Amino acid sequence: MSEDQPIELAALRLPFDHRRWNLVTRFLALRKSVFIDRLKWDLYHVQDLEFEQYDYLGAVYIVAHRGTEVVGGARLLRTDWRYGRGKYVYSYMIRDAWLGLLPGLPREVCADEPPVSAKVWELTRLAAMTPGIAADVLTAANAYLAGQNAEECLFLGPTSFMRMARSMGYQPRALGAITGNKDGRFIAFGCGVRHDLSLENRPPAAVAA
Repeated sequence: MSEDQPIELAALRLPFDHRRWNLVTRFLALRKSVFIDRLKWDLYHVQDLEFEQYDYLGAVYIVAHRGTEVVGGARLLRTDWRYGRGKYVYSYMIRDAWLGLLPGLPREVCADEPPVSAKVWELTRLAAMTPGIAADVLTAANAYLAGQNAEECLFLGPTSFMRMARSMGYQPRALGAITGNKDGRFIAFGCGVRHDLSLENRPPAAVAA
């Protein structure tokens, strides 16, 4: 795929975007190459795809692509959604970690109970080929959330992720202390959804360390 072709950003969700679901499949492949092959995280995967319990029907995927080549993306979940039955009922990653449902993540990720609200979403699995693409994915996610009348987005990632959000004009608030596991150190934080930011007027993003 030619690098001269412009990068497009799409917000995709089943069943509405089934005709373009090949982009989500390629995003799952990108996640495998970034998180498993490069970062050596111990995550579930099948062949070349990384996916988990939070990749369910309600998930919204922000995908950056050149034609059919996916170069970045992230996953959005509304914090009041639920998936599963019986003792295996999941909400979203940060809350389930706080509830002690995810053995790989410490409960101390949040100091207080995480929110459950249609106005609050969670963004996880941010993967990108370059930091500039990561910033565009975050901006596209913000635009999508603004269109959903969301008020806040929660994140779980390294401290450099929080610094990048601040460099883009957000005012992140920590949900708990910096913690970690065998895959590294990370922090949960929230940012208010901005209604003044679009891909056309985005500020330059700092390169994450």
